[in-house]
Amino acid sequence: MAEDKTIIDEVADSKEPDLMYQDAAPVFTERKRWLLFGLPWTFTKYILKDEILTTQKGFFNTIVNDCYMYKIVDVQLEKSLFEKMAGLGTVVCYTSDTTDKVLRLTHIRRSAQIKNFILEKSEKMRMKRRTLNTMSLNSDASDIEDII
Repeated sequence: MAEDKTIIDEVADSKEPDLMYQDAAPVFTERKRWLLFGLPWTFTKYILKDEILTTQKGFFNTIVNDCYMYKIVDVQLEKSLFEKMAGLGTVVCYTSDTTDKVLRLTHIRRSAQIKNFILEKSEKMRMKRRTLNTMSLNSDASDIEDII
């Protein structure tokens, strides 16, 4: 008699690269915090995994946004005076994602570690997927004609 496998068992056995990120354990899980005393009384949560960055916002209406690490082009760390006093920081990720060009992980602890993690993982994921991000500076139609 043949084995009866459900679709969940087949997906778990296949381990396709597109589905593996859902099973991976998070490396960092942080909450957006109030600037006053750094208390996590907000409903925004940031989940960092090896291949994906997930942002969950809201209490009644929840918005979940995923961004693959290979789409993150640049990372910036911002710390205001009050953030420094509370031990917090804001990590700004510039992406090639269609939903959010700029992802802000606002008022989080361990911001320097998270920035470095995102920077390293995004580079590794671009190399793994063999993705090249290029920016065209001063591209004119005359430049194209010169090449042809």
